[in-house]
Parts: sequence; structure tokens; C-alpha cells
Amino acid sequence: MKTIIERSDLLKALNHVQSVVERRNTIPILSNVLLEADNGVLSLTATDLEIEMRERVEAEIVQPGAITAPAHMLYDIVRKLPDGAQVELATDDTGGRLNLVAGKSAFTLQALPREDFPAMAQDEMPVAFALPVGDLRRLIDKTRFAISVEETRYYLNGIYLHVLEEGGGHLLRAVATDGHRMARVDMAQPVGADAMPAVIIPRKTVGEVQKLLEEAEGEVSLQVSDTKINFAFAEIVLTSKLIDGKFPDYTRVIPSDNNKMLKLDAKSFAQSVDRVSAISSEKSRAVKLALDKDRLALSVSNPDSGSANDELSVSYGADAMEIGFNARYLMDITGQLDGETATFELADSGSPTLVRDDEDGQALYVLMPMRV
Repeated sequence: MKTIIERSDLLKALNHVQSVVERRNTIPILSNVLLEADNGVLSLTATDLEIEMRERVEAEIVQPGAITAPAHMLYDIVRKLPDGAQVELATDDTGGRLNLVAGKSAFTLQALPREDFPAMAQDEMPVAFALPVGDLRRLIDKTRFAISVEETRYYLNGIYLHVLEEGGGHLLRAVATDGHRMARVDMAQPVGADAMPAVIIPRKTVGEVQKLLEEAEGEVSLQVSDTKINFAFAEIVLTSKLIDGKFPDYTRVIPSDNNKMLKLDAKSFAQSVDRVSAISSEKSRAVKLALDKDRLALSVSNPDSGSANDELSVSYGADAMEIGFNARYLMDITGQLDGETATFELADSGSPTLVRDDEDGQALYVLMPMRV
């Protein structure tokens, strides 16, 4: 194999695929990126056996062929090359090394044969549809923060994506929860998604897709089966296994009779929570909200460091009440709101609270209270 490619093109592709590769691997080949040169295209593939990412880049192919090389090391080398450099990648006569030359810089990397590289099984993907980049970004951005990191409840370690009919409309819905808070976001069901099985997209996959969406434009093509999901961008294809588990019935935690309405300025509220939580303990992060007629008092008491109080003018006409929340969770939710005002629907100090974005009627958040 011998190919010549612009440094910036190679760096961009390596940046995408190397992020799939785990830093520590017991299987050496999984530390490598597969390089395949043919027909004017250099194809780069990386996998951790759960996710596979493949990107195609135009290049001058002097001699077609394929080799694998250490992904993070190759990325680091290319990153440190000067802008505008032409990078030559070539295998040696034995095929056991990859030679990289750029100007007067030359590197030789230990390589492993292409035959050793594991290919993810290509399942039949019966459901296919396209989503505008902005819509998929919105579904992920507004729910990702609530994904559980507790490995014992593995079925909560991702975003639950499913289609449903509600209120006379056909919806595509994303839900994430860690048992303390829940995020639910809807959009109109895309054409071709009506037969989509309900799936749980793993946390790592969600993160990789979110990074790709930051640079993407136009539409993303999705293909879905019972066990895998495929995201196809212009020159990048990400295939991922799905979490094999049953997502809990999230509708049971959404209260329907919360009758105490609190309207507030989302930004001012987030800043106030951030201020008073500066002295809260790292473990609890508890902040107490005391509500009275059009007045919200925020307070934090920490035996080790002192106390903090703040006050906001709000719209609230129900009975006076006190309720506690995790400050981090409050800021996570308010950070997702598009509108200037948010509506909190409360019941009592021990029941779940609903948070709605006054600008986005298709987003809903549920927050469990804390004892304070």
C-alpha cells in the first residue's frame, strides 16, 4: 500500500475514528485503525467491538492495499505535523510496518495485518429513515445529561428512542433517566420510521454521534434493527450495537396532578442556584427552595463551610411550600431550556416535579426532590 494525502484531511478523519478506540486494550488489534487504499479513496475504520466508525477521504493512491496501525499514535504524529504537509503512507516490503513521511519527518510504526482486524457483522437493517442534523442534535442534546452512569442498571445507560402515537400525532421520542431526573423530547415521526423497534442507544455511541453532529450539515440517514443502529453522514458511517435490555415504563414517573405552578426566569434561576451551591457539600449538592407569594428563597446549609441565601421574584400563587433538589440536576435541566421562562409544576416536598420549557412544548423534564 502507498498513498499520499493532505495532512488536514487525514487529521480530520483520524480525529473522528480514533475516539472510538479505547486507551487500554487487552486485544492489540483493537488499538489499531484499519487503513484501506483503493480507487482514489483512503478508508479509515476503528472499532471497540461495540461501535464501528468508518470514514472515507480522497487521496492519491500510488499502490492499493490495506494495513492497520496504532490509532492514537498515528493521530498524535499527524497532529504534530506542519499545516499543509503532504503525508505519504506506505507499507514496507514485509507488510509488518507502516512508514509515514512528511517533508523531512519520517516515522516507522509497528503494524498488524488487515486480516486480523475484526469486522462488525452486517445485520439486516429493515428500518431506514433520514433526520435533519438539527433535529437529531436536539434529541440528543436535550436528553443526554440524564443518562445513567450506574453500570448495574445497564438498561438506563443510554437514550431510549421509540415511535408512538399520542394526541392524534405520530412522534419520534427520546427519553433518558438515571432514576433521579428524566428528560423526554419529541419530534414529528420521520417518513419511514413507523416500523422502527424501540431501541436503547448506548451512552458511548450517543457521545460519538453528538461529536459528529457538531460538524455535520444536511441530513443523517439512520438504519435500525433489533440489535444495531447505523448513522450515515456524508463520508462517515457509525454502526453500533444496541443495549440488550428493557427500558422501564417511564410514563409511571410523570405526575399528572401537580397543581402548584411556578414560573421563573430560567437564566436568573440557574445563576442563583449556581451561586448558593458554591458552599454545598460535594456529596449532596442540596439546595432548598422556599416558595411563597411571587417569591422564591434559595438556601444552602453546610455544617462544614457555612450557609448561603438568595432570593428571586417569580410568579407563584399557590400555598407556601419548601422543597429540596440537587443543584447540579437543576442546572443541567435549566441549561437545556430554549425559552427565557420555565414552568415548574409541583405537588409537595416529597413528590416528583415537572419542568417545562415555555419555548419548547415538545420537551419535558421530571426531577425527584431531596430531603433538606
